Amino acid sequence: MFDEMAKTPAAWLSGTGEESLVVLSTRVRLARNVAGCNFPTAADTETRNQIVSYFDSARTRCELFAEGQYYKAPDVTTLDRDFLVERHLISPVFLNGELSKAVLISPTERVSIMVNEEDHFRIQALSSGLDPQGSYDLAMKYESALGQNLEFDYDMDFGYLTACPTNAGTGMRASVLIHLPGLVLTRDIDRVISSITRSGLIVRGFYGEGSDVLGNLFQVSNQNTLGLSEKDILSQIDRVAREIIEEEAKARERLIDEAADMIEDKIWRAFGILKHARVLTSDEVMNLLSAVRLGHAMKIIDFLDISLINEILLLSQPAHLQKYYGTEMDTNRRDFVRAQMVREKLRNTGP
Repeated sequence: MFDEMAKTPAAWLSGTGEESLVVLSTRVRLARNVAGCNFPTAADTETRNQIVSYFDSARTRCELFAEGQYYKAPDVTTLDRDFLVERHLISPVFLNGELSKAVLISPTERVSIMVNEEDHFRIQALSSGLDPQGSYDLAMKYESALGQNLEFDYDMDFGYLTACPTNAGTGMRASVLIHLPGLVLTRDIDRVISSITRSGLIVRGFYGEGSDVLGNLFQVSNQNTLGLSEKDILSQIDRVAREIIEEEAKARERLIDEAADMIEDKIWRAFGILKHARVLTSDEVMNLLSAVRLGHAMKIIDFLDISLINEILLLSQPAHLQKYYGTEMDTNRRDFVRAQMVREKLRNTGP
């Protein structure tokens, strides 16, 4: 399962869209629950199975849901689950143990719907680059279609009711995945993160809540969903993202002014290691690609396409690597094959 998907680029990493040299992707996620049914965390197996049946029924009545790929938890292996997490199509905690779950993936992979995660439905839309409004519009297209078949749990005072009170109200989380090597290298990142937090947003790692920062990639999302409209949240994410981009641009200018030779050496060393190394861990590849991505944006390495950098980023992840080559591997074997894959991708590149 998913072997062919591994050989195609993820839509959210196409390298297109506004500010795509800094912002890899934008995501909007909507939490919705069926009125009269306990939330998944408090529901018994019968209720959770009923929610899956409701979604199955909606798929038969709506052409939009009939498209794409649909999987139920018993059919998804641990490797498949890890693959979908790496592709940002499901959350890291989804499909862990509990079998009364399902996931729908749209044909373009820009939309996925998790059934019985923390809420009955988690509808998320992904866009390449900075595009909060476009991601929201796409997510709402699927939300509206689902809402025509099911009644959502809604309160006139508190808005959409959710398993976690921090998601109530709009039930919406909007986020950007943003590359900030300049701020990390100038050691201004803590100041910027503090400023982001004061503005009501939260900063997380590459895979969201509870994950580490890898390759200088940060996920910035709204913290409040109650008392704000969807328009307010989207505007806030867009505004703060543009402020961060400006801060990153200043940091990069400072690096050029104060340490141009050292930065250029760091970038070329990273490219050299990627092109010739025989063993690479996934964390190493992400950190080295961060330097190469910086070099591309600064026109130091101008012969690489951003889509190729993004492709290597994704294929270097453990589950993607195994799916790409169609075989399961232990850690040592993956590190060897990963370096081989990166060399193949970069073979015809360079001055």
